[in-house]
Amino acid sequence: MADIQRDVQAVLDELVSSGAERGVQAAVHRGGELLVDAVAGVADPATGRPMTPDTPVFVTSTGKGVTATVVHVLAERGVLDYPTRIADLWPEFAAHGKDRATVADALTHAVGVPGLPADITPDAFLDWDAMCALVAGARPWWEPGTATGYHAQTFGWIVGEIVRRASGRRISEVLRDEVAGPLGVAGELFLGVPAAQLPRLARLEDPPPAPAGPGFAMPSPPGAQEGWVWAPPAVLPTAEYGNRADLLTTDVPAGGTMTARAVSRMYAALLHDVDGVRLVGPQRLRAVTAVAVSGPDAVLGNPASWGLGYAVGGPGPFDGPTVFGMAGSGGTAAYADTATGLSVAVTKNRTTFGDFTTYGAVCAAVLKHV
Repeated sequence: MADIQRDVQAVLDELVSSGAERGVQAAVHRGGELLVDAVAGVADPATGRPMTPDTPVFVTSTGKGVTATVVHVLAERGVLDYPTRIADLWPEFAAHGKDRATVADALTHAVGVPGLPADITPDAFLDWDAMCALVAGARPWWEPGTATGYHAQTFGWIVGEIVRRASGRRISEVLRDEVAGPLGVAGELFLGVPAAQLPRLARLEDPPPAPAGPGFAMPSPPGAQEGWVWAPPAVLPTAEYGNRADLLTTDVPAGGTMTARAVSRMYAALLHDVDGVRLVGPQRLRAVTAVAVSGPDAVLGNPASWGLGYAVGGPGPFDGPTVFGMAGSGGTAAYADTATGLSVAVTKNRTTFGDFTTYGAVCAAVLKHV
């Protein structure tokens, strides 16, 4: 499969040489085999340190697919189950009528707590217990389970605390012990990053200024809790946010830090046996990747189709009802296809908000060969 590696490498080289990207990684697995492990550019624009295949990158919401995978691995082991009420694990979460919200509702962004106080700052994210108490005590914007609306930040604390209450371990520990460690990528797949690993990380940069647009400034729906917004301005996922060492080392599992080849390998191990490791069985894979909730997003207004923690259908040409995964606001993405057994991941350190041109170009090169 040298041709597919060559063609993806050529795409990355062109993106970097044109100035569209600074540093970028791409990885592809099929049938548990690594077909592509390509990289181009620099990890740190200030020092010129090169991007390498083992350079972890903060990937914002692409990490949600990793968070969801932790839940499914625990479910496979009987530690938790999707119909379980969150309040049965976490009694405080029952406040303001959220008592019937389930683990499945959390995974499908249906709990009804998609926002945070408008004046919240990143420093608040450093206190896990305080953030969980804030979210648990929130008034839902809609009756849990009756709508879906993207929980951009709160997804992490809701799902992460479910994991902690059910397993007795922090979600980053479960990821290491049950997913990354067995797959041999414990040094490349993180939620909270160990402090000793920080010097290896890529440094993010924002793109050149673009014309003013709506960006994240969108109105909250009518049921929003007073003083809360979907996207508090101080915690938008800019490069400054994604380069903060204190945030990177803290569990904020609505995002994650990883290499392309590590997250592609994780998706491969959902689909297949990878060097003796398969994360979930075929029956569970079918259940969690099927559409569980679909309809208009109650916050963003766009059509949404969710499996249990994964978006169904991907950006760009790697798309369809059998494709599942997650994309990050900065243009990163990782998806897999149950029909073809293919997984594709792209990470990069230039934050092109909502622009998946690079991921689409990589997918187009890959699909010529499969």
